[in-house]
Amino acid sequence: MTPQEQYIKKHKRYHRMISFTRLCIVVVFLLVWEVSANTGMIDPFFFSSPSRVCKSFATLYRENSLSTHIGVTLFETLLSFLLVFGISMALATLLWYSEKASAVLEPYLVVLNSLPKSALAPLFIVWLGTGIKTIIVAGISVAIFGAIISLYTGFSLTEPEKCMLITTLGGNRRQIFQKVVLPSNILLILSTMKVNIGLSLVGVIIGEFLAARRGLGYLIIYGSQTFKMSMVITSIVILCVIAMLLYLGLQLTEHWYKKKLSA
Repeated sequence: MTPQEQYIKKHKRYHRMISFTRLCIVVVFLLVWEVSANTGMIDPFFFSSPSRVCKSFATLYRENSLSTHIGVTLFETLLSFLLVFGISMALATLLWYSEKASAVLEPYLVVLNSLPKSALAPLFIVWLGTGIKTIIVAGISVAIFGAIISLYTGFSLTEPEKCMLITTLGGNRRQIFQKVVLPSNILLILSTMKVNIGLSLVGVIIGEFLAARRGLGYLIIYGSQTFKMSMVITSIVILCVIAMLLYLGLQLTEHWYKKKLSA
């Protein structure tokens, strides 16, 4: 066996071990949770259990309401994420192009990024009313400012020697951005997107807590108000699965791009 084949085999074995360990942690957690609820170590009324969560999932599915709630939350999250990506890319590029604009606006971005976004949600309701517009804006507000700062910082720190070389050869700012800055920051953009997809989901749920009649956030609030804790935990579990799948999709895109670079 060649050294390259040994390395590939070792690498695959390592990833299998990581996946197996992750699965074991989940299985042990579920077993401990189920046993604790059934033996009275925890109160199943407040903490539910895996079996009760499965029953709640089946009930919601039979009522034909679960797919609607999941679809609404997923649509709002993806729309918020796409808007965050487009707006942050445009504004980060604008700040990179104009040093004067970046000097003026950067402190405001830092302040806005540090604001607790849940405190802004009531204002969104007053300004926009209840409905999907408020939820989308809430989803955008959680992720947008951090994304702009991250992308602008990455653009600004891109290989100054190459940028200077293009300038020396008569290139302009647009050519520097197209030839050096953007290609050099593809991995940064993908990494920022992986963070933003989760933040967009958080913002959407905050919006649904206050301004929705459909969606998983609405189910969580409704379940807590009616003391249906299994419904609450079922909704949270579904949110975890959605977040994991969305993150995994972007992670696979990142891995594909890295393989393309190394090819």
